[in-house]
Amino acid sequence: MLPMVAPGAWLGLLGGGQLGRMFCMAAQSLGYRVAVIDPGDHSPAGSVADRHIRCDYLDPDGLAELAALVAAATTEFENVPAAALEFLARTARVAPAAASVAIAQDRIREKAFLAGCGVAVAPFAVLEKEADVQGVAPSLLPGIVKSARLGYDGKGQIRVRSLADVAEAFRAMGGQPCVLEQFVGLACELSVIVARDGAGATATWPVAENRHRDGILDVSVVPARVPPGLAQDAQTVATRIAAKLDYRGVLCVEMFVTTAGALLVNEIAPRPHNSGHYTIDACVTSQFEQQARVLAGLPLGSTRQHEPAVMVNLLGDVWFGTASSKEARDPDWRVVLKHPGAKLHLYGKTEARRGRKMGHVTCVAPTLEEALAMARSIRHDLGIPADGM
Repeated sequence: MLPMVAPGAWLGLLGGGQLGRMFCMAAQSLGYRVAVIDPGDHSPAGSVADRHIRCDYLDPDGLAELAALVAAATTEFENVPAAALEFLARTARVAPAAASVAIAQDRIREKAFLAGCGVAVAPFAVLEKEADVQGVAPSLLPGIVKSARLGYDGKGQIRVRSLADVAEAFRAMGGQPCVLEQFVGLACELSVIVARDGAGATATWPVAENRHRDGILDVSVVPARVPPGLAQDAQTVATRIAAKLDYRGVLCVEMFVTTAGALLVNEIAPRPHNSGHYTIDACVTSQFEQQARVLAGLPLGSTRQHEPAVMVNLLGDVWFGTASSKEARDPDWRVVLKHPGAKLHLYGKTEARRGRKMGHVTCVAPTLEEALAMARSIRHDLGIPADGM
């Protein structure tokens, strides 16, 4: 085991979004102080951190200030510059390491890494130049072209049906490296959150079943409505990937279940994940507390789920009421909190925009059917379109 960083010490965080906000709260509940680097003036994490260093992630003075203060540091998003993590690692414990994060920052490296782990992925082709586009096998179509870097929540993705579409998509990406993935018949999408500590011990949470809308996570249902054997396979795959990556921290592995019953790994996220928010209210140890435990060299907490849960994402669209409305207004949260099992989490963002993650609601109940019914009622009252949960 790594030496313990005792409560009362400072932990560092790169990133000021909602994942960072929830990490701050979890770490503070364990007695730690948290310093956040983020360039925004009113970031969700910065507003609750014990110190907010307002600067770019590569600002030498800001990094030096953080390094002089903290005993350990982590990140809340995968696109933090590796150089920032490497700088902090000279004087502080950093988890995850820059090498682990770098693999998830590039889809091409990520695909090669996953193939080396011996896990199944959807058929794909790497597009780095025009000649690669011309050489695409027709069997990969229809498919989706994804930018190799900086894509998330459906951004940097273009659906294609023909070789001409692929060429047009490559040009639309500015001729930058991309990956073409074949569409596969999907039964459902799953994710597994796994934590791995400094000694290589791992813990996984129950498998989440996820539904997306316009490329953004809409709903997570936990436990996933899949056969127990498939859920166990998904947890095994996630644990294997974390071990091969020599990962330290909290990692999300996103997967597809095909209509033929095959399990395919889609991508990895080297941080807590939107689909793991249910762990705050439905599990003994949340993904954010576990992130703080690993960072501080504390034993892993139990990941046992004590009640079924359905997590509903709250996008900025809810603040506008109707599709034609141009003026944002605060929703009447009584329609959520009239349900005793509904847990409302708002991220402290000052401006609601369509498609922007503003918060989430976790519905916990003695049975999954009750949790689903609660989620459907809340979605209806908030004007969120039905999705056939």
